[in-house]
Amino acid sequence: QVQVVESGGGLVQAGGSLRLSCAVSGPSFSLRTAAAGWFRPTPGTERDFVEGMSRGGGTIYADSVKGRFTISKDNAKNTMYLQMNSLKPEDDAVYYCAAQPGMILSSIGDATKYNYWGQGTQVTVSS
Repeated sequence: QVQVVESGGGLVQAGGSLRLSCAVSGPSFSLRTAAAGWFRPTPGTERDFVEGMSRGGGTIYADSVKGRFTISKDNAKNTMYLQMNSLKPEDDAVYYCAAQPGMILSSIGDATKYNYWGQGTQVTVSS
């Protein structure tokens, strides 16, 4: 059974930084062959795309986080990371990690394409 576990959330002041982690495990599951992405709820959207990475390392970012958030992964650890800098109050949300084997880059931002989701980690940004 595939498991997706997020960690690293917490309370931070506006302008500060946090790094989220997403560890994926399961029989024959590898980030070498799977895409993964970060999502957060926004008013009117249950899972709004933040950014994601394809199995080959290609990345897509939402405009709202471009230049502030950086995604990376460690295939050996089957873990993806989200480095969040210059945090703003509007970044305050629960962040969910999702993973999907075989997904192509162009589908990474579509939450409906993912079968495997974590429980989320809360990021609270104080102003």
